[in-house]
Amino acid sequence: MADSAVPAGVDYDRWLGPAPKRPFNTNRFHFTFRWFWDYAGGLMTDWGVHLLDYALLGMNATVPRSISAMGGNFADPSSPQETPDTLCTMYEFEKFNLVWDHALGIQNGLFNKEHGIAFIGDNGTLQLDRGGWEVIEEGRSTNKIKVERKLRIDNGLDKHMENFVNVIRSRKLAELKCPIESASHIAVLSQMGNIAFRSGKKLNWDKSTGRFTDEKINKKYLAAAYQNGYKLPKV
Repeated sequence: MADSAVPAGVDYDRWLGPAPKRPFNTNRFHFTFRWFWDYAGGLMTDWGVHLLDYALLGMNATVPRSISAMGGNFADPSSPQETPDTLCTMYEFEKFNLVWDHALGIQNGLFNKEHGIAFIGDNGTLQLDRGGWEVIEEGRSTNKIKVERKLRIDNGLDKHMENFVNVIRSRKLAELKCPIESASHIAVLSQMGNIAFRSGKKLNWDKSTGRFTDEKINKKYLAAAYQNGYKLPKV
C-alpha cells in the first residue's frame, strides 16, 4: 500500500514518538504497526508475554543459558511486514529446553489449538490454553494419568484487572499478583527470541549482568535509538 496523507484528527508526530520519521502508511498504523521493528516485535513479543510466563512458572525457571531462532515471512512473502510471520525459538535452560513456535494466520496449531502451552514429560503431556487444560497420556506409559479437558472457571484477564484496581486502592503492593518486575522479565525473554532471530546467531545470556555475552549484540539490540527529541530516562 502506498504512502498517503495523515488521517484527520491524528497527531502523527506524537504517534511516532521516539520512532524514526517516516511518511504515513496505513500498513504501519493501527494494529498492523506491530509487524514493524520501529514500533514492536511481531508475534514473538505480542503473544510471548502472554504465554512464556506460564512456561517459566511451571518449570520454576528464570532465564535461559542460550537462545537461538530461525524463521521468516513464509505465509505471505509479498507482505510489507518486517517481523517474521513464522518463527521457531529455542531457549536452553539448565534442565530443559523451551521451544517457542508461531505461524501467523494458522488456526490449527499443536494439539489442534490456536494457541497454547505443552509441558511434555515421560508419562504424559499437560496442555493448557486460555480456554482450559488437559493431560494427554504417553502411549507407552504404565501410569494412567490421562485427564479429560477441563474448561476454565473464570476470566483471568478480569481477575488481573480486579487485583490491579484493588491494589491501587489499598496501596498494598504485596497483594499484587503480577508486579511490574514480572512483566519486565517476560518482556525481556520475548525480546531475546527476536534478537536471536535478527542477529542470526546463537546467543548466550549472562544472568549476573543481565546482558548477552556478545557486546556487539548488546550495543546493537538491547536499547532502541530514541529520536525526535525523546530521551529514555535514566533511573
